[in-house]
This record gives sequence, structure tokens and C-alpha cells, in this order.
Amino acid sequence: MKTDQGKRFQTALAAGPFRPARAHEEEWMDFPGQDSALLAECLDDLRRLNRLTGGVSLTLRALGRLTRDLAPGAELKIVDVATGGADLPRAMAAYAGRRGLRARVLATNFNPKILDLAARNAPPGIEFAAAGARRLPFADRSFDVAACSLFLHHLEPDDAVLVLGEMRRVARRGVIVNDLVRSWVGYLGALLLPRAMSKNPLFRHDAPLSIRRAYTRDEMAALAHKAGLGPVRFRGLPGYRLTMTAAAAGGAP
Repeated sequence: MKTDQGKRFQTALAAGPFRPARAHEEEWMDFPGQDSALLAECLDDLRRLNRLTGGVSLTLRALGRLTRDLAPGAELKIVDVATGGADLPRAMAAYAGRRGLRARVLATNFNPKILDLAARNAPPGIEFAAAGARRLPFADRSFDVAACSLFLHHLEPDDAVLVLGEMRRVARRGVIVNDLVRSWVGYLGALLLPRAMSKNPLFRHDAPLSIRRAYTRDEMAALAHKAGLGPVRFRGLPGYRLTMTAAAAGGAP
């Protein structure tokens, strides 16, 4: 194990045997001015990771619960907040198409490089817009569903509450948060799997750090409560990844 990895592991041990300590170090992917080629490769790796580890299917199951009453021909408007490679918007649009719904999916990010890479070869029905997640430039209840994937762990608690509150504000039906869970299982997997999958330095560095920055299920529930979401429903892969779904007022997640 390299020296810097050993130091991170020792820091993670500070929380004791139950889970790693939560990290506050910024991920390399979030640094301004990242090389576009490295960033594009990292987004490709994240798409593969979402496919291989169930990230896409978790979001689609949550979307199905929030929209189960929609009949073929109905319109479904979705905003994907802080999109990465836009694989989730593509998957949600395809899912809606299979159900005969008229999907309109808007993928947003404040980073123009990521937004440009995400928009390449996008199919019809998906649009892209520059938008900061802490203050979404959309009217109240202007979408049926507000979703995000692998974004919440990038935020410190106060910002996480702001973003969840904004997602609640713009969604008529509900909110879907797909993210990692801070655990030793996830941390060890994030040390090993990215090195088997990729040589990209951003991906290899950020994967274990993402787990260490992630929230536990109880912490996510507390953030959701502070943001005015609730009740919330969790579904996912124990110790690694989950969706937190919250229906709009009067609904069931």
C-alpha cells in the first residue's frame, strides 16, 4: 500500500471498527481546470461502475414507485441535479419510453466541462442546462421528479440540506437520491475495484474518498428531515449503495 493510501486508511480507522471516519477532503474530480480527457475517461468509468454495481437499477426502481400511477401517454418531467456522465438521465428516459410515457428529462450541472461531456450524443428527450444545485433556477413544483446520483456525498451537511430542500421544492411527485454508504465494505471495495477497472488517476483517487465522504443511512435520513423531506424510504445494497426516496406531500415513497 502506498504511503498516502496508508495515511488515508489510518485516518479512516479513527471512527473505530464500525465504519470509517467521514472525510472532508475535496475530490479531484471537483477541482476546477481538470484535464478534459481525464475527466471524460473518469465519467466513462463512473458509467461502467453504475452499470456493474446496480446504481442504474436502484434509481429506476425508485422512479417506478414514484410514477406507478401514470398511464401510457402521460407526461413525465424529471430533473437530474448535478449530473455526471448523464447515464442516469438516459436510463430514466429509456425506462419512461418503455412504459409509453412522454419523458422530458433535464440534466443539470454547474461545471461547463462536465455538462459538455454529458451532452455528447445525447438521445432526444434529454436536455442540458447549467445550474447550481444549491439554488435551482426553476419554479416550485415544475418537475414531477427531482433526482441525483453520486452527488450528495460531495456536499457538507449544511449544503446537503440546501440541495435536498431545493429538490423538494421543484418536485411535484418526489425526490430520488442515489448515493454511496460509508462503510468498511464499501471502502475496501472502492480501494480494489477501481484499480481492476481503470488506470484513470481521478477515478482511482476519488472512489475510496467518495466512500469516506459518504453519509450513513441514519445521517441521510437526518439531512432529509432537516430539508423538510419525509417520510423517506431506503432501498439498496447493504453497506455500499442505496436510494433514498421521498414522495411529495400526501404521497407514499
